[in-house]
Amino acid sequence: MNKISFEQVTPHVFLQRGNLHSDVWQQPNLTFDKGKFYLVEAASGHGKSTFCSYVLGYRQDYQGTVRFDNTDVCMFSTAEWVNIRQRCVSQLFQELRLFPELTALENVQLKNQLTHFKSETQIRHWFEQLGIADKIDARVGQMSFGQQQRVAALRALVQPFDFLLADEPISHLDDVNAEVLGKLMADEAKQQGATLIITSIGKHPHLLYDKTLKL
Repeated sequence: MNKISFEQVTPHVFLQRGNLHSDVWQQPNLTFDKGKFYLVEAASGHGKSTFCSYVLGYRQDYQGTVRFDNTDVCMFSTAEWVNIRQRCVSQLFQELRLFPELTALENVQLKNQLTHFKSETQIRHWFEQLGIADKIDARVGQMSFGQQQRVAALRALVQPFDFLLADEPISHLDDVNAEVLGKLMADEAKQQGATLIITSIGKHPHLLYDKTLKL
């Protein structure tokens, strides 16, 4: 997949607001091109998580058209969406969506066992880079939110993708770990020739973004 396009997309909840003064909503042709880095900034309540849900196909409560390459996403079957989420688009969810009863490593390996994309050696190295190697066998439910956030980020990276969507990926991280995670995501995106889309309500990795959008 080479591009994601938003054509006059407006969430139903915003239809009565008129001109939203947004770089995303109501734009005639907003395109996210493969291989570029984007920062989507928004104040709380302006539709940041809604934007992510539209890209992942979890919600379609909008007016307008979202396209993957030249195909309207509303045309995809459930099976096609499964393939897209396994091969084309990966997401780090703001609410993480980890399994608290599983260990940190088990949460990451759960996806990796489906994709067979990374070796356990590589995954363990990432845990060390992010300063959570000592938590690798700890149950996620016993970890801090910041530690869980790093686990969820690693889970997002153990699959092939053309687009990596990271919803507030460093909101609970200190500056050092935020820089490490930002570089790790950027390096993996570059290695795959993929797009990185980061959303933020203020705190975000300091990367060389090709474009910054105000939601």
